[in-house]
Amino acid sequence: MVTGLVDTHNVSRRRLQQARFWLVVVERLARLRLGVFLLLASLLYAQQSPREPGPPPTVVFMTDFGVVDDSVALCKGVMYEIAPNLRIVDLTHQVPAFSIANGARFLLGASPYFPVRTVFIAVVDPTVGSTRKAIVVKTKRGQFFVLPDNGLITMVADRDGVESIREITNPDWMIGGKVSSTFHGRDIFSPVGAHLARGDDWTQVGPELKEFVRLELRTPTLDDRGLTGEVIALDGPYGNLVTNISANDFLKLGYQRGDWLKVTIGGREIRMPFVKTFSDVMLKQPLLYIDSRGRVSFALNQANFAAAYNIEPPQPIFIPRKVR
Repeated sequence: MVTGLVDTHNVSRRRLQQARFWLVVVERLARLRLGVFLLLASLLYAQQSPREPGPPPTVVFMTDFGVVDDSVALCKGVMYEIAPNLRIVDLTHQVPAFSIANGARFLLGASPYFPVRTVFIAVVDPTVGSTRKAIVVKTKRGQFFVLPDNGLITMVADRDGVESIREITNPDWMIGGKVSSTFHGRDIFSPVGAHLARGDDWTQVGPELKEFVRLELRTPTLDDRGLTGEVIALDGPYGNLVTNISANDFLKLGYQRGDWLKVTIGGREIRMPFVKTFSDVMLKQPLLYIDSRGRVSFALNQANFAAAYNIEPPQPIFIPRKVR
């Protein structure tokens, strides 16, 4: 009788041990399944969750269109249709009409302040619809310039160097079934610029070229008498004279800030001091200063130099050497 009780007790204990074993197994399997589920869920979330947004592609847009009609807006609409996340920076749309030299000057001044891969669309195109080419220029600095082949790229190319030039011939990169003969800003330059900014392969735009049209730029001359240069533009609404004379060339004449000198501009001799900024002279008095781009400029303090002296670029300048 005792033996039977012992056997029954042993059997119950074994069954309890087995039950505990299987309970542990089931518990571990459940934990494993939960771990697998969490791993798969995290991988799925990582694939579906948005990446950290980077900066949008940038187009810097410059024309001589003005802003009194819809021309600029139409060009931007074409760009946004191709690259909706595009960022468009208006360099200016007030380039003096047909002035390729001023357009080239603005590109030269602005482009160093924008990063690699920026796309510049420049439309100053007095011979639109003629045999002049439409081109894309990639500089050695890694920026793209979409523009007519009329000299606009000259100053940037001289400073930054050119990696490659391509003619725009691919109709798939243009807008519409028939390209207008008078509005290539909308039909050619804007869509090409947007394709480039979007990251499309720029070699598809058309065949490579070996050269581009250059502006004939006059350079200052320095001799025993002094420095001869040229007024090349006016500084916006202020009437300051922008010249092609660098600060380095001017300083070779021996002048220091505070010195007075006589400058001949357009055949008229004007006496003025060489100073740091406009307020260094009395109101409406003339001055010579080095502008923000490192060139000799002329101004009146809080007045319009060009209007006061009836000066319209281009005009010759002569600055004599300092008398010791």
